[in-house]
Amino acid sequence: MMATTQLIERGMDVLFKYLGHVEAEAFIAYIKTEHFDYTKWREDKFEDMTLHEIGQAASEYLKKHPFKGNAQII
Repeated sequence: MMATTQLIERGMDVLFKYLGHVEAEAFIAYIKTEHFDYTKWREDKFEDMTLHEIGQAASEYLKKHPFKGNAQII
C-alpha cells in the first residue's frame, strides 16, 4: 500500500487531469464542506442495479478508458 502523501498526490493528479483545475478545486471544496459520505453515495448510486449490470457497466467503462497507470498487484 502506498504512503498517504503518495495517495493524495496521485488522487490530485487524477482530479486535475480529468476535471481540470477549476472543477477539481470546486470538487475538493464541496467534499470538504458538505461532509460527503462516499459509502452512502456509492450505495445510492448502485442501489437499483443488479450485480450483472454493474459488471457490464464496468466492462464498458474499461473499454472506453483503458488503464495506463502503474497498478501494483498484491
